[in-house]
Amino acid sequence: MIPVAEALERLLGGVEPLESEAVELHSAGNRVLSAPILASRTHPPFDASAMDGYAVRAVDIDRVPARLTVIGESAAGRRFAGSLGDGEAVRIFTGAPVPQGADTILIQENAKREGDVVTAVETVAAGRHIRKAGLDFHSGDVLLEAGRRIDPQALALIAAADADRVRVVRRPRVAIIATGDELVQPGASRTDDQIIASNSFGVAQIVRDSGGEAIDLGIVGDDLESIGFALDRAVAQTSDVIVTLGGASVGDHDLTAKAFAAKGVDLAFWKIAMRPGKPLMAGRLGRASVLGLPGNPVSAMVCADLFLRPLLAALQGLPTDQHLPKAVLDGVLAENDRRQDYVRAIARLDEEGDLIVSPLAMQDSSMLRILARANCLIVRAPYAPAQRSGDPCRILMLRPMG
Repeated sequence: MIPVAEALERLLGGVEPLESEAVELHSAGNRVLSAPILASRTHPPFDASAMDGYAVRAVDIDRVPARLTVIGESAAGRRFAGSLGDGEAVRIFTGAPVPQGADTILIQENAKREGDVVTAVETVAAGRHIRKAGLDFHSGDVLLEAGRRIDPQALALIAAADADRVRVVRRPRVAIIATGDELVQPGASRTDDQIIASNSFGVAQIVRDSGGEAIDLGIVGDDLESIGFALDRAVAQTSDVIVTLGGASVGDHDLTAKAFAAKGVDLAFWKIAMRPGKPLMAGRLGRASVLGLPGNPVSAMVCADLFLRPLLAALQGLPTDQHLPKAVLDGVLAENDRRQDYVRAIARLDEEGDLIVSPLAMQDSSMLRILARANCLIVRAPYAPAQRSGDPCRILMLRPMG
């Protein structure tokens, strides 16, 4: 068995980002930029009012009360076409262009209007409540660098920059093959000796959450020919990653390793010093990376979080380091053996804002209900000593707290 860190190094070694493609903005969410975003226009494109009120000259209201003649209105999308003169004001609304000649905004709370006359009851310094043209960015500015995942904030910025198409890294295509005579799809008829195939659904969602495209190739039986045919189908799908589920151990019916060998998979490793998930395989089949995940439900999901997520990040040119924040243990953990342990747990913030983590009582690798309750994994190094409440520990978040 090799350490987790070494397994990750072997898995990710030589992985290069995929080629880029142009997509329309409405379908760019959660994609990764392959080229920087440059502004094609200045934003805002004009001096704009930040408040509802009156566009005035500061010199005209340096002493109050000051009476001004209202000569028109400027609204968002409909500017006042004229120019402001001595003793004049223009009614203005938030986001509207500031008229020529005006240099400040008298907010409506500090004004009293009667007909076409407005009286300023507070002085206002020049430049107040005006968003200058280019306050956000200017034409030609680099707004986002290549390698940025397009989250909602980035998507809004790209739209504001007047870009209707962007260049992004192609989505990694991930073929998923579940193996096992005992498996049936949810809702299908089954015998008393069969179980529901669940791993492929969880792994497919990890693929989608990580920016990839999941290709479910269904369930194949425990025979070399069926597994080999499924691997051929995965290659034919031009998959970037092939994930098998089950058959990774050494029992008589665990045939995935033999199928890999028959198809010429170049194995980088088989078996990792970790719990859960020891019988994990990885290698390459042609241009595709191959991950042979365990069939145990929790083992498969934990291994997908630890290995598939970084692999998909590398294929998109994203950082692969996994953040392990420090937390305070609330519970007891026994001394660890030679395997790196991933303990299902619940993290929370206490009243002082400290991160507290409580291990769940049951840790059996077949119990998806426990994994679904957990929002993090406590990461314990090989031969870690026994720990008690108050001791520091490191965690890997699986989902947000709360």
